[in-house]
Amino acid sequence: MEVKPKKLAVLIDADNSSVNSIESVLEEIAKYGIASVKRVYGDWSSDSLKNWREVLLPHAITPVQQFAYTKGKDATDMILIIDAMDLLYSGALDGFCIVSSDSDFTPLASRIRESGLIVYGFGRKKTPEAFRKACDKFIYVENLEIEEKDDIKQDNLLQKEINKEPVKTGKLENKQQVDPATLNLIYKAVKDNSDDGGWAYLGAVGTYISTVKPDFDTRNYGHAKLSGLIQALDLFETKLQGSQMYLRKRSFSTFVKFV
Repeated sequence: MEVKPKKLAVLIDADNSSVNSIESVLEEIAKYGIASVKRVYGDWSSDSLKNWREVLLPHAITPVQQFAYTKGKDATDMILIIDAMDLLYSGALDGFCIVSSDSDFTPLASRIRESGLIVYGFGRKKTPEAFRKACDKFIYVENLEIEEKDDIKQDNLLQKEINKEPVKTGKLENKQQVDPATLNLIYKAVKDNSDDGGWAYLGAVGTYISTVKPDFDTRNYGHAKLSGLIQALDLFETKLQGSQMYLRKRSFSTFVKFV
């Protein structure tokens, strides 16, 4: 029986997080479950947070305003913690993702875990040990940024090969076009959900893609199911174990050759 994805709350401390890493953080979260709640906390009247405004709408992140009533006191921490407890007591979630490098959230992470929910932490390597150890899993954003740079290099190579034109695959019905961004998303979904042998379960790949790109629909490419699109693309090796399909990416040189 297919495991139901975990419902997660993503709570971001804008004062102690990098806006440049948010896309990578959300892609990482897609490995662990569905971000049912996405909120970012800060004083949006401050010029220091103006760059955040550009990422809120594309990623459907809800901004929560908190004025700094007293200089030197971090009111953002308090409202984030209050919201987290309200969400915890609602009983509708399976876990929390706390995006911050601030040790002030250590008691919050511990309290959530005491209630039996999982806590994922995301922060810089400078994050105090207390907060890191209070989480079930802590991910350094520097590592995500390195992965993102590698993905950008891969994307640039792909863009050069296809000359910035939509990909046309001969096996696709009605010669439907698949854009490079979608191909790269499928490629990344397989990579991030693969086992030691490189094989990824199709169901996990589909969940990852839908989480990162909610408007993804295989019918846009002439196929009712993801399995049909994958086989038509002919960019991945596939195998069946019972009724379940697994796929494995080809080497990147082969991937580029196909597209």
